[in-house]
Amino acid sequence: MCPAKKKSTSTKKTVKAGHAAHTQDASAAGLPGEFKRPIKVTFIGAGSFFTPRILHDIVLTPGNQGGVFALVDINESRLRLSARMLRKLIKLAGANKWKVITSTERSEVMKDTDYLINCIEVNGPQCVEMDNDIPLKYGVDQCIGDTIGPGGLFKGLRTIPAFLEILKDCETYCPKVTVLNYTNPMAMMVTAAGRVSDIPVVGLCHSVQGTSNLLAGYADIPYDELSWECAGINHLAWFTKLEHKGTDIYPRLKKDFKEQLSLSLKELKAGTVDPELLHTFHGHSPRERPKHHCDLVRKHMCTQFGAFITESSGHLSEYLPYYRKNKVGKQYLRSGYDGGSRFYATNWPQWREDQDNERKALLKGTKEVDWKRSWEYASWIIEAMEKNTPYRIHGNVMNQPKDGSGLLISNLQADACVEVACLVDGNGVQPIRYGKLPPQMAALCQSNLAMFDLAAEAAIHKSKEAAIHALMLDPLTSAICSTEEIRKLGNEMFRAEKAFLPGYK
Repeated sequence: MCPAKKKSTSTKKTVKAGHAAHTQDASAAGLPGEFKRPIKVTFIGAGSFFTPRILHDIVLTPGNQGGVFALVDINESRLRLSARMLRKLIKLAGANKWKVITSTERSEVMKDTDYLINCIEVNGPQCVEMDNDIPLKYGVDQCIGDTIGPGGLFKGLRTIPAFLEILKDCETYCPKVTVLNYTNPMAMMVTAAGRVSDIPVVGLCHSVQGTSNLLAGYADIPYDELSWECAGINHLAWFTKLEHKGTDIYPRLKKDFKEQLSLSLKELKAGTVDPELLHTFHGHSPRERPKHHCDLVRKHMCTQFGAFITESSGHLSEYLPYYRKNKVGKQYLRSGYDGGSRFYATNWPQWREDQDNERKALLKGTKEVDWKRSWEYASWIIEAMEKNTPYRIHGNVMNQPKDGSGLLISNLQADACVEVACLVDGNGVQPIRYGKLPPQMAALCQSNLAMFDLAAEAAIHKSKEAAIHALMLDPLTSAICSTEEIRKLGNEMFRAEKAFLPGYK
């Protein structure tokens, strides 16, 4: 049963920033009001990294009336581990109104779901390596490789068909559901969903929360005093407004960035940079590095294009044709999330093992559970909808709303996924029209959307040729390879991952 619907009052001028959900310390935060009912939340891909924290956030939401958590995963051992973890978290929170059920078959538990959280992973451990290492043979060097580039494309080709089947089941078992997608490649997933399903889907990422807090730190301004606007596409959204008490802080930030970039490049040229910062696979986290060696791609892009971008430097470098193709561009890359080659593929197996070990330690009591409510959007969306209390998030949605109203970002294509501010209340997730991005920023977004457009079509229709064309339009791949090389690369990946790509012709 859905909460009562009331007329939306969403406008760009009246919606305030949801600061609590944008800060790390959202522990006791909540919105006014009470839930009017118990709810049912189905989590598909329950073995995911996100599962315990997101569902714990819901348990901690003030005024909730409990309900049912339905956990689904095809991996039974990981499903059982997640269920045990969630039951412990519920017990520790004293939230005995919540019940946990599990199944390896989603159709057994989806009926009457109010909120479905999607965190599926369609691969085997070898896919992460193939997504990285086959392109590397052709000179396409990826840092993360799961949302764009050859790695992102093939993750989408594997994952989107499964997601569309989930949405089809939603139409049968829970047609009034709201789907919260955390699975990458985000833009491809939401684009495909928006083209074939009427089920409401919003894609959720934490890059806006993380980057807005980062910028407050860079500017040495209390977060609640920072005024900002952000719009674009996932991982390539721009902070087009950044003010403190009515004053634009970009001139000061850009001056700082230019000085830091200059110092870093001088040290690199002089050979005095700590080798750990340039290590291929690993490296210190940005907080342990000198400030002038942190986040160089984003700082450089800000000085060149006029605004700061939401995704970390290493991942961002894959969305652009400038930084991973020659020595001049690569001088802005550092290790780890700041641009390390093969960073995700190298570390993914250990991260997965560490995640399972942490859950086991928490269950045994050898590691304390001291989690507070996080800044992940899922619990805040559910709370705002159930309490019918207006709240602002940043979500990934289709640029052309289904009601036929105007484009959210007027100079980007209509049937594509964009990331914009959204008002959430009893009417659901309602995107707020941004308007026109500065042309140079829109052009970079559009270069990515051209690739996502064909990638989504390739997954919907299981077309190898559309997938090859998508790869030919990928900014990084096309900056390095000829069309002949790209076709050869794509076909090699199709052969290598054939077992995970049924039906593609």
